[in-house]
Amino acid sequence: MKKSVTILFAFIISQFQAQPGNYYQQSAKYKMNIDVDAEKFTYQGEQTLEYTNNSPDELKVVYFHLYWNAFKPNSMMDQRVSGQGKNGDSRLQKDGVSRLASIPKNEEGSQNIHWIKQNGKELKFEIQETIMKVYLAESIKPNSTTTFTMDWDAVIPQQIRRSGRNNREGVDMTMTQWYPKIAEYDYDGWATFDYIGREFHAPFADFEVAIKINKDYVIGAGGILENPQGVKGYESKPLLSIDKNNKVTWRWTAKNILDFAWSADKDYKVKSFDVPEGPKVFLVYQQNNKTKAWEEAQPYVTKYFQIMNSHFGKYIYPTYTFIQGGDGGMEYGMCTMILGEAQNIKDLMGLMAHEGAHSWYQQMLATNESMRPWMDEGFTSYAEGYTMHQLFPEDLPNPFIKTLDSYRAFIKKGIEEPAVWLGDHHDNGSAYTYASYVKGELYLVQLGYIMGEQKLAEVLKQYYDQWSMRHPSDRDFLHIAQKVSGMDLKWFHNYWINTTKTIDYGIKDIKYDTKSTTIILINKGQVPMPIDFSVMTTDKKIITYQIPLNMTHTWKDKDMYGDFSTMPYWPWTQKEYTLTIPYTKSQLYVLGIDFSQRIADINMSDNFIEVK
Repeated sequence: MKKSVTILFAFIISQFQAQPGNYYQQSAKYKMNIDVDAEKFTYQGEQTLEYTNNSPDELKVVYFHLYWNAFKPNSMMDQRVSGQGKNGDSRLQKDGVSRLASIPKNEEGSQNIHWIKQNGKELKFEIQETIMKVYLAESIKPNSTTTFTMDWDAVIPQQIRRSGRNNREGVDMTMTQWYPKIAEYDYDGWATFDYIGREFHAPFADFEVAIKINKDYVIGAGGILENPQGVKGYESKPLLSIDKNNKVTWRWTAKNILDFAWSADKDYKVKSFDVPEGPKVFLVYQQNNKTKAWEEAQPYVTKYFQIMNSHFGKYIYPTYTFIQGGDGGMEYGMCTMILGEAQNIKDLMGLMAHEGAHSWYQQMLATNESMRPWMDEGFTSYAEGYTMHQLFPEDLPNPFIKTLDSYRAFIKKGIEEPAVWLGDHHDNGSAYTYASYVKGELYLVQLGYIMGEQKLAEVLKQYYDQWSMRHPSDRDFLHIAQKVSGMDLKWFHNYWINTTKTIDYGIKDIKYDTKSTTIILINKGQVPMPIDFSVMTTDKKIITYQIPLNMTHTWKDKDMYGDFSTMPYWPWTQKEYTLTIPYTKSQLYVLGIDFSQRIADINMSDNFIEVK
């Protein structure tokens, strides 16, 4: 009997351990030797990859991303851009015509795999557009490590999207998504989304990268430069070790990042400074009349990292580099590529604030960007708005008012698509932007309104504490939000992310009596919300009444936007709500829904009444 019970108990435990709640993540260690022919815009590459399978599954195949294969006529990226026409990404098309369709043959991107081996045994592989499927000689068992070696060459593509040669500001090489990168494997299986133009996903990895390139180049990268004295740009009196081909070797290392990216240009200047209790920051850019804003960046960047560390969790890496390159702004491990010719310091800092915040919401909190772009772009946009409001204060009701106004204007176009859609599968470029950046940002703004800003700040801290250096999902974030607030928030999450339904409340009627005023509120929208209703008296006092939504079951108890009294809840099935307040018409100046203007109400015209 005892033996049977023991066996049954062991079976139950094994079944429990197999459930999705049992978190794991894969790990990788790359060593790469790269030899760049700068004149031809090509390079030769050698890679050794130690890959550890921490999953409970036995892996019989692996997948690698070959992103640069997208940059050629008739690629899947080209087909998608051509199909979308003017509705597609403006960087990939001009007047509705795909820019990829006219890439010259010698400027087409390519990553040509010569061979790949596993523990010394050569493997069969097949190239499927931007994905390489590799058939293993021996399966990778759970909790075991295997070693891949690989030899390849690549053509650096014409700069169309993110990476490539000769960007519009004259940067010679932006080297992003540039090497064969193993795909992420998790409970959802292999993350093998084709590269159509949107975002990325990868396992955390360590990198040792040796880059051999002409001695006149300066490189900016995400990581630690191990030989600054032997290369150009980082020491006042470098001692270059030049080989017979007039090249020097740059040696970079980085630990526990998602991707290693770098950029090279002969005209780069390098500046650096230390953030107190933060990283050493490098600015790598072309110093000229169009990049003067970079000269003003140090105090703003310093304060920026201090705000981020305080409110969103500590940046854990030793360095961070802002690099002039690419075609806009794109985040990578310990660095970002941004266009550098900003008109002023505020414009430059807006770009730096957004891309820098991706070190939290994409890098340290490594969500799957392809599946849930609203979590990385949206949360990053929220952090951008929060920090920019402190760096460049404006007299606004809240830091996100411009985003809310933009959202309302977009809704009127009638082309919104749900945020839950996969990043590359949106039919309209603007719809993708609003679903990912705007709806994701407003997701947090609405949570701050629902639960109170202090609780939201605690949610963000706990999210960081529990999930930094891991791969969280929206379910993980929602779990923390509900736990911290004590509220049921599944209804909001479903409405806001999975649908395009909208919020629309208004003041339907007001009745003034000799001792009081009665307000009838109406829900004309499709998304129910709690309501903060405020009055301003003639002597400029503000009194706020919180009307909870029954679905949260626990009510907001405080909010940095002011004190309030809590009224009986408003059932979500009930279209109207009657509120009576102990003020007469002569005592009232303004009545309104949400004086803080955080609620994403699509029609504000009936939200406020000036008493006359």
